[in-house]
Amino acid sequence: MSDTSLLETFPNPKPERDYVIEHTFPEFTSVCPKTGQPDFGTVVITYVADASCLELKALKLYLNGYRNEGVFYEKVTNIILDDLITACQPRRMKVQTRWAPRGGISSVLTAEHTGGKKE
Repeated sequence: MSDTSLLETFPNPKPERDYVIEHTFPEFTSVCPKTGQPDFGTVVITYVADASCLELKALKLYLNGYRNEGVFYEKVTNIILDDLITACQPRRMKVQTRWAPRGGISSVLTAEHTGGKKE
């Protein structure tokens, strides 16, 4: 999987306030573990920061690390959420992956963390 050491954070400039941060990465690619064909998707990360926020260049490098990984949609969506929770300990976070159609089927997966425990 992608290298979590690439993830960086910076201090939340307004930690006493709940505000929503949304990052959209429209050029996400991974590889189908069954066919070896590329999968193309969009990753949308929505979160309420606690003490720290995700640094965007580091986030981009982390997400690009999946480019040659053979992984199912369900697994990669949940791994990204788990890695980002570990990196920045948000109050709440949602990772949604929106996949380009393959064989006439498109998929949207959503994994959420509502605080306290990984779900």
